[in-house]
Amino acid sequence: METEIQQLVEMGATAPQARAALRRYKDIMEAAAGVFSGEFDNVVEDSAGAAGSSGRVAATRMKTPESDSNEDDDDDDAMDEDDEADDYVDYDSDYDAKTGPVKDVDPYAGIFFSKDRRENVIEIEEDPETVFIPEMNERVTLMTQGLWMKGCPEPGEQQHLFSLYSLLSEGSCPCPHGCGTSFKRHKSDFFGIFATFSKYIEQVTRIVRQRCTACHKKYCIACGEAITLDKAQRPNAAAGDEPLFHCSNLQGAILGIGLSMLESVYADVLHDSPDSQDIKARATKKRKVDATSHASTPDGEDDDTYYGTSIIHGKGKKAKGGTGYAGDLREDTSGQVEALAVQRQKDARLGQLLTELRIYLPSLHRKGGGQTSDYMVHPTALAHLRRRFNHICSALLRNDSLSDMSDRSVLYFELFEWLETISNHEALASMMAMPIFIATSVKSVTAKHPQSQGRSVIREREIVYEGSSGPRELLEAIGIQANAALKSLEGTKPPEKDVEELTEEQKRMTIDIKGKTKESSAAPPSEENLKLLQFCRRILDCANGIDRALRETKGEAFVERLHASLPMIPTTSSEGVHMAPGATDEDLLKAYIDWANRVRFEYCDLSVPSSGADGKIGDDEDVPHYKFYYSNEARMLANSDIPKRSLAIAKELAVLTTNLPVAWDSSIFLRVDETRVDVIKALITGPEGTPYYNGCYLFDIFLGPGYNQSPPSVKYMTTNGGKSRFNPNLYADGKVCLSLLGTWQGPGWISGKSTLLQVLISIQSMILCDEPYLNEPGWASSGGTPQSRAYSANVRRMAVKTAMLGNLKNPPEPFAEIIRTHFRLKSRSISAQLDQWLVQDDGVPTNSGDGGGPLKAVGGSSNGFAKDVEDMKQAMQELQQGS
Repeated sequence: METEIQQLVEMGATAPQARAALRRYKDIMEAAAGVFSGEFDNVVEDSAGAAGSSGRVAATRMKTPESDSNEDDDDDDAMDEDDEADDYVDYDSDYDAKTGPVKDVDPYAGIFFSKDRRENVIEIEEDPETVFIPEMNERVTLMTQGLWMKGCPEPGEQQHLFSLYSLLSEGSCPCPHGCGTSFKRHKSDFFGIFATFSKYIEQVTRIVRQRCTACHKKYCIACGEAITLDKAQRPNAAAGDEPLFHCSNLQGAILGIGLSMLESVYADVLHDSPDSQDIKARATKKRKVDATSHASTPDGEDDDTYYGTSIIHGKGKKAKGGTGYAGDLREDTSGQVEALAVQRQKDARLGQLLTELRIYLPSLHRKGGGQTSDYMVHPTALAHLRRRFNHICSALLRNDSLSDMSDRSVLYFELFEWLETISNHEALASMMAMPIFIATSVKSVTAKHPQSQGRSVIREREIVYEGSSGPRELLEAIGIQANAALKSLEGTKPPEKDVEELTEEQKRMTIDIKGKTKESSAAPPSEENLKLLQFCRRILDCANGIDRALRETKGEAFVERLHASLPMIPTTSSEGVHMAPGATDEDLLKAYIDWANRVRFEYCDLSVPSSGADGKIGDDEDVPHYKFYYSNEARMLANSDIPKRSLAIAKELAVLTTNLPVAWDSSIFLRVDETRVDVIKALITGPEGTPYYNGCYLFDIFLGPGYNQSPPSVKYMTTNGGKSRFNPNLYADGKVCLSLLGTWQGPGWISGKSTLLQVLISIQSMILCDEPYLNEPGWASSGGTPQSRAYSANVRRMAVKTAMLGNLKNPPEPFAEIIRTHFRLKSRSISAQLDQWLVQDDGVPTNSGDGGGPLKAVGGSSNGFAKDVEDMKQAMQELQQGS
């Protein structure tokens, strides 16, 4: 009976409900029907419901063909104890159930959302066999047990996978009618890997129902049960009987093989894709920074290979002249069209396989009614999906280019169908919230000699799996990008005015002119804009559909806990983070990264309402002014509709929302006006190892009428009132010299390809560099010289006075809280940095930088630098005390 209880629990019933249903109905399908119809919803716990417990081991070993005889007696006893348990705990929950009545209003309170998990698994590899199947006229490779169980770190799932593989690949299936005959199973029956999934389905359809040679009655060799149409009545049940939906064993085999084929096809799609060579090329040119200062994504993945740079300044290295993005004005784009066509063909192939395989996912909303396997879900179904489908799902949803996803919409639309189908079945829905396990290392590879002649060599690998973002969390990150794109695509509409009731005279005038003039209508969006618009809406519809299904299958409390773990883009300035005085450096680093990831991109109000002398807003004052340098340019483009520009901004914002680099050593924060997405302010914290370290440097950015056919307008604002030049490429009047912006020699902006993100990264890594003296072509060969060291010392003094102390005392809008939190969390580190800078100072009076090089040293630190350092430390101390 315990086996039946466990099957019902896997289908979504609680253990008490399963026991009650099985006491009333002898047949498991009738019991399942009763549970799903709500007949046992009032069952909470009974006297037989002593809950078991679920534990973790440091490393689990997947069973090998030889391992059955080598199990210790202790392990056998432990397994017996588990088999005798009176209740069942979902092995995905990571908690110990307690005996007694269930009082928690959320029955899924134990579902584990955290990604802080690590599992060591010993996996096996075997040389695969091949066989020729005459009926199919095809030689196929047989799936090995090691490949069948590959990538599964959960002990419970391993047991289910091993049991199903053993059952369907060997032994005999006796006729259920008691005539004494049996059918011998072979691996090729269910575990052949054919050239196409349709061929595999043809093979299984041919073999799964056998007619007994003695009694001539048919039965299913996957489960050993007779074929009968006399089934229990189930809500929305299918009237007919489909051979491939007869039992859960068959479902487990089809999903396992189908998803394995899907992985193989996806690997082929990924190999030599149009972007693969480009990504490799970018990786060789990525900026050289310390491993601890790489740009950080919400999950901690290195996102640095996205960008290219033409010059990488190393300490004492000779610069090649100029600064900017490594684009090529005569870039060779031959073959790009052909490569994209090939990519579309591969995507279509992958999408088609996803469509074919989705038919066999458990679904109670199937056209024509649910089949047997839809109600009685095999335990391996969740295991297959979490191992193989999640691998592909994770890779596709981590795409940081909404534009690329839109171009591959055929594939992504099918992916969304999968996510919605999974979330609509209670036995699978929890997968949406659970972390995706990814292999992070292979610790060892060993080989075992075969125990008998003819047996293949068994190899073992110790794999370390770690939790990463689950499907719903990854979809939320895509949804953030979609919302940002929609804000741009839909943000060009003029604001609606309050409708005032017309006077009688106005009504008569309206009637008189009716029909005499053409009614103005807004131009329809371009085809490309409409495509992206529809794709973004589909993303958001998918996320909302999943949440709606989870509420129905798992309850409101489950969805609330899930949403609490999702990434969010604040719409208003967030509060800072306060740490205890005794916090460790590690605690501070983690708090800083978590905080910066949350607030790196926000929408806010950058407008300045204005009114006439009489206090009334005039006709020319309907458009607000803005708190930034390019206010007049922005007002001139108010309510304009430039489709190409809108599309470019939509794609830009989609990337910026989730890809701004964040690290303890240097971060980029962005603020976008909530009604004018072309009005942007940026704050970059100076990188470690440079004379700009920990300073806050502000830039005003406007995406003009020609964006992105032409570069954005960028103005440097941290100039001490126009008095200080912090770099040969950052003028005291705010001019930013960068070839990417067209303000410096060298490879420039590439229409349709270059991005604002590349501009920001170039400023962060190549202008705010370790030897700014070298950025001037005339001084490019002076790395490590006294002149260069003096220039850096001068920059350090300006950084403390203006980019640190000045910004902390008078924080510029809208970055006040960002600046305060930055200095609060890093005060200990910055104090040590200031002490070191004070020792390194040459005592020369600060030069504004508007003329030649720094002044000559006069000896002693009499330039006011020590006072600035003292004032900065005092300001940070007051900040810590909450002053």
